Amino acid sequence: MKSLSRAARRLVPAVLGLALSCAALAETWPSKPIRLIVPYSAGGSTDQLARAIQQSMSEQLGQPVVVDNRAGAGGAIGAEAVARSAPDGYTLVFGNSAPSAIVGLLRKVPYDVQKDFRPISTVALVPLALVASSKVTARDFGEFLAQARKPGVNLNYGSVGTGSMSHLTGEYLNERAGIKVQHVPYSGGGALGVAVLGGEIETAWVNPLDGTSMVASGKARYLAVATPKRVPTLPDVPAVSEFLPGFDSTAWFGVLAPKGTPDAIVQRLNEVIANAVARPDVRRNIESKMAEPRSSTPKELETIIQREIDQWGPLIQKNGIKL
Repeated sequence: MKSLSRAARRLVPAVLGLALSCAALAETWPSKPIRLIVPYSAGGSTDQLARAIQQSMSEQLGQPVVVDNRAGAGGAIGAEAVARSAPDGYTLVFGNSAPSAIVGLLRKVPYDVQKDFRPISTVALVPLALVASSKVTARDFGEFLAQARKPGVNLNYGSVGTGSMSHLTGEYLNERAGIKVQHVPYSGGGALGVAVLGGEIETAWVNPLDGTSMVASGKARYLAVATPKRVPTLPDVPAVSEFLPGFDSTAWFGVLAPKGTPDAIVQRLNEVIANAVARPDVRRNIESKMAEPRSSTPKELETIIQREIDQWGPLIQKNGIKL
């Protein structure tokens, strides 16, 4: 007991020193530019949403917030770079459902989203929407379900790739509705859009930004949105939950920091992001991308991530979905 007590006494100065250094860091932070790593290429929806809050964050913090695109491995490369960074508030990730919650369910990644990150805040929520090409005769989602349930009818749906949210949403619908619509993966939103407009596939799960451009062409139409209720950006499009209660497939976009980032910095970043999302010009920017502006507390984002893992894990395992 005495030796244990001496060991504990030797540990106290180290712990106290760490606490004091964290407090000092929080008081002087930020004193240099902050990197906001986007784990996808420039120009995509994740990149656009990150840049929507970039200026406001910079103005509030008094330091440049620099967007750094680190694409690859379904978002895992950029996410890993942040997970391995110093927890000092100077390296953040603008993540979303894929690299932050789902990729680790599909294959081995060199980080654990729940152990290696501290959630800061969501920035936007984006529902998945089901669009139908000109090949589909069903006039609405109810008719589509009725067709899909008929013996001998073979329908398909496109996604932006195996393991994507659009793929998982399609399999989720199959499971919930008791149907078997065949999955056809494409190499991204561009290729998927061409397939829909050309009538190569019958339906596709897409983000509303891509979906609206398809519908505007006159060669596609919305059938439903995968949300618990209708969304303001598409008020005339029914929610899948109107037919299948509780159905929900909504992608989140938000900011996370490396594990160990001091509480004071996490709280300050949360306030800054909430202020940015509340700005009218930022909200208009986000809404123009067919997304819902939505900030959150760190705990709320942590709960969202856990809920996604609980929702998609069993579905991925049951269907043997791998990257």
